[in-house]
Amino acid sequence: MYLEKLEFDKILKILSDFCITNQGKELALNLSPSNQKVEVSHILQETNEAVNLCYRNGSPSFYEIANIDIEIKKIESNICLSIKSLLNLANIFKLSQDLRNYFNKDFLDLSQYPILRNLFSSLYTNKNITDKIFNCIIDENTIDDKASKELSSIRRQKRNLEQTIKNKLNDFLHSSTYSKYIQENIVTIRNDRFVIPIKEEYRSQIKGFVHDISNAGSTVFIEPISVFEMNNELNSLKKEEELAIEKILQELTGLFAPYTEELNLDITLISKLDFIFAKAKFSKFLNATTPIINETKEIHLKNARHPLIDKEKMVPISLDLGKDFSVLLITGPNTGGKTVTLKTVGLLTCMACSGLNIPCDENSSIYVFDYIFADIGDNQSIANSLSTFSSHMLNIVEITNQATNNSLILVDELGSGTDPLEGANLAISILDYFKSVGSLIIATTHYQELKQYALVTDEFENASVEFDISTLTPTYRLLVGIPGKSNAFEISKKLGLNLNIIENAQSRMTSKEINIENLLKNIYEDKSLIEREKVEISKRLEEVTNLKKSLTKNNEDIKRQEHDLIQNAKMQARNILLDAKKDANEIIQKMNSLSSYKDLENARNALNNKIREINDISDDINNTNLNDTKNALSAQNIKLNMEVYVTSIGQNGIVLSHVSKSNEVQVQIGSLKINVPVKYLSLPTNNVKNTSSDVNNFSSISKTKTVKSEINVIGLNVEEAIFVVDKFLDDCSLAKLQNVRIVHGKGTGKLRNRHS
Repeated sequence: MYLEKLEFDKILKILSDFCITNQGKELALNLSPSNQKVEVSHILQETNEAVNLCYRNGSPSFYEIANIDIEIKKIESNICLSIKSLLNLANIFKLSQDLRNYFNKDFLDLSQYPILRNLFSSLYTNKNITDKIFNCIIDENTIDDKASKELSSIRRQKRNLEQTIKNKLNDFLHSSTYSKYIQENIVTIRNDRFVIPIKEEYRSQIKGFVHDISNAGSTVFIEPISVFEMNNELNSLKKEEELAIEKILQELTGLFAPYTEELNLDITLISKLDFIFAKAKFSKFLNATTPIINETKEIHLKNARHPLIDKEKMVPISLDLGKDFSVLLITGPNTGGKTVTLKTVGLLTCMACSGLNIPCDENSSIYVFDYIFADIGDNQSIANSLSTFSSHMLNIVEITNQATNNSLILVDELGSGTDPLEGANLAISILDYFKSVGSLIIATTHYQELKQYALVTDEFENASVEFDISTLTPTYRLLVGIPGKSNAFEISKKLGLNLNIIENAQSRMTSKEINIENLLKNIYEDKSLIEREKVEISKRLEEVTNLKKSLTKNNEDIKRQEHDLIQNAKMQARNILLDAKKDANEIIQKMNSLSSYKDLENARNALNNKIREINDISDDINNTNLNDTKNALSAQNIKLNMEVYVTSIGQNGIVLSHVSKSNEVQVQIGSLKINVPVKYLSLPTNNVKNTSSDVNNFSSISKTKTVKSEINVIGLNVEEAIFVVDKFLDDCSLAKLQNVRIVHGKGTGKLRNRHS
């Protein structure tokens, strides 16, 4: 009775519409709240798992399954099943397999769904049986020819014989002898025998058996004597076909005999899963969340919505019951939303205790009550001569007899329907009793005395539904802590009632009543202002949060753009560097072929300029942090035969010498040996392939086919000569020259000593 007052049955009807199977719908319609915390936690968890799984993997596909009680009894009695019954049983195993395939996906972490994993893994499947059934049965009326060799042979004979009979009758129809007797040139069937339509006046001209006469009597359907024996043979084959099919059905029925328990288990599990995923779909439909189950006998709802009211029209409510107060008195004008608030709290609590997610914000919390009582609506009965007051009081009597310290009591218009003074005092007494029992109570009332009592009594709290005087309409917002203010005078004035009448009514109020009314007015206005400011602050906070997210995203975009610009600059700088090195190598090659000192001097100057350009570009690259400096090497870290990364040209190489006074080392990259300042060396990287082909890309060594076997370094200083000689030797090595000659002057031996 209490669930109907809260319209819980309407929730179950909507829930059942999300079920696919009749068994699932039955589970949904029979759902009821539990008063066991462990059970409630379990069924809420299974709902939450299903919701999460739907978002991760989509909803599983269910389809209708038949009630197989009769089929199970036939199997146990060794009675052959029909084709349709066999398909019904096979569909159960097939759906079980489909559901297991749905759940056993590689991308799913099954440990996140312990309840569902247990249900899915318990489904029994038998591929051999389902394959056998679907291979033998085409539809619920047809067995496939391949079901048995015997059936295949019989049907082949049958088809051949049918064709022979048709051919013979067609010859009869088109013969010149009998054509004038024929009513219509068709072969038809009567009484399972092939016949031809003959005009009634010529029936005696055709030897055969009459099987039917048309309604008008103008046509008789005759089986000519010439096909009589063939029709008999055909009917005999049909009997053989029926026996062969019966044998196949008996064999297929026997396949299920050992698995009757598994079939019943699968139906139970499929129904359960259908019901659970219906709860998940219902949750998504309501945009609902899983409430927290608390141990402290409290209800905390954040922006809760009544699930049966259009969410575009429903004004969410927020309340906390059981923490600072156990009795909440809601006052306000009629049609202002008091009863809706009462039903929302009761209905959401019932839904949560039934394992359904509730339409409210995250972190809302409910308590699992022993009982949820509701006295809502007018149960006035003419037949039983019960007044409104009497019908309400019968409900209150029943509640007082059953209420416990773990009960939730919802009472609408407590004490109404009788003398206001007596009704108010009776209502206060009833609420005091419920509070002494330890129940949580929400009550609606119009009585001024109850509002005043709540102001001065512990565990009591006032609340009201907001009313807009300017438009004379309720806003449906629940204001906890604000007693409902009487709006009779303001509404009357707004509607145009004579001011003298309103002033006369106000003068009849006692000073005490006026003071209380003014107090309530001030409290109401102050609280309303605070609530509006809270809403405004929440909006501003949300705007600030969104702005912060936007700025953070913009900052990330700027950093990404900066990184892209640096990378592009790095690539451009390296391209310039490679071009410069290519030019330097070409100058060196030209120097090898020069004979006059003047030309050699000019080439030397060009080479020095190009080397300075290369070093300047390398310095620019380093200064713009284009290279990874965290792996940079110092002179103390560099050892002979050590692999290093030359940052200025982007290649790995091997150290061939100790660090010189000019802070350089000789590095071999492929077959090329170059002197590199220490500041351009770092730890090697795996991203660079140190191959001779890579060296060719930046040094143009392929031109060494034109290298001469002699070089002249007279007049060059040590640094210049070393660079020229190294390049000359590399070119000679690539050209595979066995003997070369280096011409130099009689100096101090610095070149020989340095190169050694």
